[in-house]
Amino acid sequence: MSTPRLAALAAGGALAARAGLAAAGRLAAAPAGARWQRTNYARRPVSLLGGPVLAAAATGSAVLGAPAGYRAAAAVVGTVAGAVGGYDDVAGARPEQSRDKGLAGHLAALREGRVSAGAVKVAAIGAAAALAAVLTRRGRGGSALVDGVLTTGLVAGTANLLNLLDLRPGRAAKASGLLAAATSGGPAGGLAAGPLGAALGVLPDDLGERVMLGDCGANAVGALLGLRLAAVPGRGTRAAVLAVVTALTLASEKVSFTRVIESTPGLRELDRLGRRPA
Repeated sequence: MSTPRLAALAAGGALAARAGLAAAGRLAAAPAGARWQRTNYARRPVSLLGGPVLAAAATGSAVLGAPAGYRAAAAVVGTVAGAVGGYDDVAGARPEQSRDKGLAGHLAALREGRVSAGAVKVAAIGAAAALAAVLTRRGRGGSALVDGVLTTGLVAGTANLLNLLDLRPGRAAKASGLLAAATSGGPAGGLAAGPLGAALGVLPDDLGERVMLGDCGANAVGALLGLRLAAVPGRGTRAAVLAVVTALTLASEKVSFTRVIESTPGLRELDRLGRRPA
């Protein structure tokens, strides 16, 4: 895809995000916006409406930029991940679900005979990822099955991984922007250009702690970027990326990403860049 086309998609994603944030600001001030209000890590009030804004802007622009054969898949994964992420943002905040965090928490809830909001989200994103694999199927037989597994894993795994980073203002948006920028080249680069612009569009409000992405925004943009990774030609490359995503996800159950970032020079400064003091 040409550079001017990629730039136009990124600009469109950013403009859509800025327009959405303006509308979200008006909604946040209305009574209906109260259910989207949260207190962040620094005990400051923020609005989760940044999530639906990012999900809509990233999905719409990704569909516009997707190559033939990927538009329907982009629409499915962005919409479903954003919708069930929003459901988890609202339902998962209920007191009875406060313990149902992470893979261990969801499994514990199932053993108790409960289905957590997070488990619903995981199942729905997994199903959307599998459908995306069918929609973008390459060839037939065993090779198509392997490609399908890789696509499903990359979409669902990247959606989850970006959400795991949404623990500090700007962190998930920065990670999304960096991943989108790194994958915006090549024939399928249009899938990442719009989400790149959308992530940059919400970043100032995210860093300013006026909004946060929540599961809705982080899951949606992560699923879309996972679909972009699934469009990489080399099967070995896709398998290696999926292995990294899986390893980081499993590590998150035992290791604090925030602690690792804070103790690593370079990552620490990038993470804090533009953020208000705690």
